[in-house]
Amino acid sequence: MVYRLLAATVLAAATFSFAQEGPVATQSIVTVDSKSPQALTTKNLTVKVNRRDAQLSSIVPVPANGTQVALLIDDGLRTSVGRQLPDLKNFITSLPAGVEVFVGYMQNGRVVPAQDFTTDHAAAAANLRLPMGSPGMSASPYFCLSDFVKKWPGGLNAEGAMLKPKARFVMMLTNGVDPYNGSTSMMNQNSPYVDAAIADAQRAGVPVYSIYYGGTGFRGSSASFSGQSYLLSVAQSTGGQAYYQGTGSPVSITPFLKQFTKALSESYVATFDVSGKGNLVDLKFETSLKNAKLQTPQMVRPGTRIVPTGN
Repeated sequence: MVYRLLAATVLAAATFSFAQEGPVATQSIVTVDSKSPQALTTKNLTVKVNRRDAQLSSIVPVPANGTQVALLIDDGLRTSVGRQLPDLKNFITSLPAGVEVFVGYMQNGRVVPAQDFTTDHAAAAANLRLPMGSPGMSASPYFCLSDFVKKWPGGLNAEGAMLKPKARFVMMLTNGVDPYNGSTSMMNQNSPYVDAAIADAQRAGVPVYSIYYGGTGFRGSSASFSGQSYLLSVAQSTGGQAYYQGTGSPVSITPFLKQFTKALSESYVATFDVSGKGNLVDLKFETSLKNAKLQTPQMVRPGTRIVPTGN
């Protein structure tokens, strides 16, 4: 009797392990960057997982009403960034109808909402304010990013039922400096906090875009290099893009916001099978489209879902 019970337990454990390690449907946001509109399909897009070919089951455009954009502003930025508030308001109000937008301020390692996700773009724009302007107010933009993507607002409706999932994007306005990593020297660019933020965004399936804006108490070209380097690393690792203009703050951020809006309209959700074993796996997409570049995450968590299966 004991032998049979033990055998049954071992068999059940083996079956559970096999089920857990088998292929699972996984999704990732893929953005195509080309001068002329070109559509991604399963015929012109390929994907490799851990350097092995994987089968794409679908590639569908991200619709406006299936998009969430989180605008995260560094609350430690100097108040001179107020000159950019009209650009930010125009960006929010010009988003396609149906896009949900969130406005929040990175503060003390978290994001304080000024506006929860809403499709009322005028109301969201009205909730923009000047940053507090105190150096170090954001603690670290990477602490804030990690906390935000792990606790992404929403998910349940008023009745407590799960809401339909949507493709999620982050746009950060910050100088990108990690004050907890010590010196901003070019020789000190390995930050465990930046690495953690990247991994958290990859697990959540969130591409992170950013606009470099200086002036949070750090001065000199080394701080500019450090912040831009970190922001670029986050963007390239998650499938986003880092925008900056030299080592100084841009006169206007409108051109960058227009590029970001264009990227939203050229984003797709790719669905493919990934082994269920492990945490994050390497990911590489390629396209046969001419004169087109792809923005994709470098890693994905098996089983990541961005939109409902079948959409």
